[in-house]
Amino acid sequence: MAEESSEIQSNQEIVQAHEPNNEEINRSVSNVADSSMKMEGTRETCRPYSRLEPQPTKGEVWVWYVYELCSYFVHTVLIPIVFSLIIGQIVDSPTEPLRGWNKSAKGLACKIDEMELYERLTHRSVSIGNSKVSPLEWTSISWGIGLILASPALRFVSTNLDHGQNQVVIAGAATAIGAFFCLPVGFFKVTWIFPLYVAPIVVAITVSTASHTRHHGLMIQGFTGPSLQRHQFPNRRGVSSRLSLNATGVGCLGSAVIVAFVYYMLRIQDIFTGLWVVSIFSGLIWLAGIVHVFTLRPGATITSPLPKDHFLSIFKSHHGLGTLIVVGLSSFTSMCIFTGGVLFSVGELCLKPVFLLYFWLIYFIFPSVSLPMLQSVQLILKTNAVKMHLLGLILSLVTSGIGFQFRKDNWERHYILIFSALQSTSTGVMHAFARVLLMDCSPAGKEGAFATWFSWVKMAGTCIGFAVASGAAAGNVGTSFGIAFCTAAVAMVISIYGNISDVAGAVAAGLISEEGEMVSSPIANGSDHSNSINNDDDENAKKEAVPVGEEAA
Repeated sequence: MAEESSEIQSNQEIVQAHEPNNEEINRSVSNVADSSMKMEGTRETCRPYSRLEPQPTKGEVWVWYVYELCSYFVHTVLIPIVFSLIIGQIVDSPTEPLRGWNKSAKGLACKIDEMELYERLTHRSVSIGNSKVSPLEWTSISWGIGLILASPALRFVSTNLDHGQNQVVIAGAATAIGAFFCLPVGFFKVTWIFPLYVAPIVVAITVSTASHTRHHGLMIQGFTGPSLQRHQFPNRRGVSSRLSLNATGVGCLGSAVIVAFVYYMLRIQDIFTGLWVVSIFSGLIWLAGIVHVFTLRPGATITSPLPKDHFLSIFKSHHGLGTLIVVGLSSFTSMCIFTGGVLFSVGELCLKPVFLLYFWLIYFIFPSVSLPMLQSVQLILKTNAVKMHLLGLILSLVTSGIGFQFRKDNWERHYILIFSALQSTSTGVMHAFARVLLMDCSPAGKEGAFATWFSWVKMAGTCIGFAVASGAAAGNVGTSFGIAFCTAAVAMVISIYGNISDVAGAVAAGLISEEGEMVSSPIANGSDHSNSINNDDDENAKKEAVPVGEEAA
């Protein structure tokens, strides 16, 4: 009884402990390690029941952060901004609008270069058969082609991430291939070739993000053990949230670096070559993140044929499927608001280029400050991942709703910056806690299958949001914000009334055992509709079940 009381008290200390709001990222790694040491008793209790994940080292956590730094910008900046601008430099110059180059649709005074750039992006000048699309729409089409090509690979990737020894090869090859296709985008100044560049990059970032997300789930198991009792779940919630929030903040910093580089290149005389340099630089940064693959953890050993529907495991999980739907809707909302807001600021409000830089920097840097603060708030209020994700949706609802209401007004500059910070926090919160929630619903041995669908659906939602805001809704911020508002509302309804829960999802996944029950896991007992994945320790676990909690006394 004394040992149990000591263990529970130690676990409670982890939930109550939190750092000040201005905590630095490098200190968070030490906090995660300290938390894991306090939870060593829990891990020892769980040891016989599954392949115990080793406790992550500080180096492993830092390298995991580094990959987010080196890859988060791919779907937030490289594809939607850099490639669209490059295509816009290839097409013929658009004809001067009736209002002239020095006025916007609202009649505001504009710089000629700024309006020409806007018209290049939105004017339908790329021929596809008998029709024409704008450079923004051509980027969306190329993005969609990449998602279609990635679909057949979902089964192979999810299976080999979970069960096999090729995790390093898969993630490393995806990163290297994606980085390679960033290099030659300026060799041929023709628009038709861009799907050949963008599509492989989309496939690569989808696969590598799946591997990165799976690694998050396995690291959490290393910190907390494969199965906890219900009263111990806040320990997992705290560690998982901290890792995901810090990684998102670091990833946003990487995006800020790229957009600052884009702004610089837009000011030089040869914009096309400058943007090509940005693409090359982005590829090299992405390639630098390949160091992450050497810390990847192997899959479980297979002793019997793997079910053919392993990659569809998430569709058997009510909480996992609900989370997947919400992830797609929230990703759509975030990109639709961001794209619509940028086009409105440049094309109608005629903001000065330097102000656009401020807008971008605040959007991508502010989450690095706000997300760690929210982590402290979460620990104080003991809020779960579903409620934190709802907070992100509420912020998007506020931003899109106010933007739609005042769509005909000339927005003040300081209001734009305030809502940029607000929406960036919303995007970061939804990204971080969607990852946390999905891994909470993933059974042991199926993290790769869940992560693969998470990566693909998130990328699909982002692509569609970009396509809507830059296509039919281009030049009409009311349409972009109105659609985003409705989508966020639908996502909130699903989150609230869809009975999605991190605790219930973890219970269904076998990550939580009720009070007084034997600690077990899907890998150990062969349940969870899964393959029989066993080793010698697992066999012993079936024969000897050591109780925890009250029975252990």
